[in-house]
Amino acid sequence: MKEVKAVLYGVGAVGSLIAKSLLEKEGLKIVGAVDVAKDKVGKDLGEVLGLKGKLGITISNDVDKLFSATKADIAIHATSSYLRDTYHQIASLIKHGVNVISTCEELSYPYHSEPKLAKELDALAKKHDVTVLGTGINPGFLMDTLVITLTAVCQKIEKIEAVRVMNAATRRLPFQKKIGAGLTVEEFKQKIESGQISGHVGLEQSIAMTADALAWKLEKIRAEPVEPVIAKEPVESEAIKVEAGKVAGLRQIARGFMNKKEVIVLDFQAYIGAKEEYDAITITGVPTIRQKIQPCVHGDMGTVAMVVNSIPKVLNAPAGLLTMKDLPVPSAVTEHMRKYISS
Repeated sequence: MKEVKAVLYGVGAVGSLIAKSLLEKEGLKIVGAVDVAKDKVGKDLGEVLGLKGKLGITISNDVDKLFSATKADIAIHATSSYLRDTYHQIASLIKHGVNVISTCEELSYPYHSEPKLAKELDALAKKHDVTVLGTGINPGFLMDTLVITLTAVCQKIEKIEAVRVMNAATRRLPFQKKIGAGLTVEEFKQKIESGQISGHVGLEQSIAMTADALAWKLEKIRAEPVEPVIAKEPVESEAIKVEAGKVAGLRQIARGFMNKKEVIVLDFQAYIGAKEEYDAITITGVPTIRQKIQPCVHGDMGTVAMVVNSIPKVLNAPAGLLTMKDLPVPSAVTEHMRKYISS
């Protein structure tokens, strides 16, 4: 049975986790890797991933050179959260006739924040007969795709609320630093102002995607300023100790309004020492739905799974820039990858 040929674009923290998962998948073969980091270019992928042996795949910084020698079915793109930063990277992949799945948060529903770039990518993808998808665990599933799916049993909907609470001590160190764990409140505010801490990227996209699926015409989507979560007592992870009164993490809320009322509210909390981890969705309507996952879905593992499991969906999909609401119901790929792909 023919293997799916994949290329990696970005082998940082998340890209490396995705790569390791792909190596375990039957029916899929990694045939190339791209990265711009000088300490990775020219090295064997196995070495960069920390594997015992080499894989015979040299990491390149030249997309054109790589694709002239490689006929890939799909590229897994994992570099930045913002579409303006990743647009040319994704466009270069499309021009080589390769389908793309990206972890870029804004790409999960780019028609909200970057409508012009979204239209350009859609036209380019259709021109080259490939499919482009932005996905992950959040955005990509928990606060949008899962929410949309749960609305299917409702006759009427008045309001949607989703809350994600994570104990950041269970996440990798770069994430803990990204949310400001261990900083003073003043340091946290300074890093927010300088852009070193950006909060959670994707809440507005999740709201826009959900509203679009329900044909709701929202008057506005508003992301509230990022707020520090202050430790009331000393808490710690393996790498960071947070004194009482210092920042343990952050919280951010985004709201969607229709008819001058809040109709979608997303509440994201990530901090060291969270007593309870969960993903909760409440849909007030007929009937009212209350769903809670405990503990919350692990972000890194969930993101890897969403990307890998989306490969057959993307390869089976029509050309263009798609979002999760445009694809069939997501599901796990547990057998040979080619079994899930229509001939």
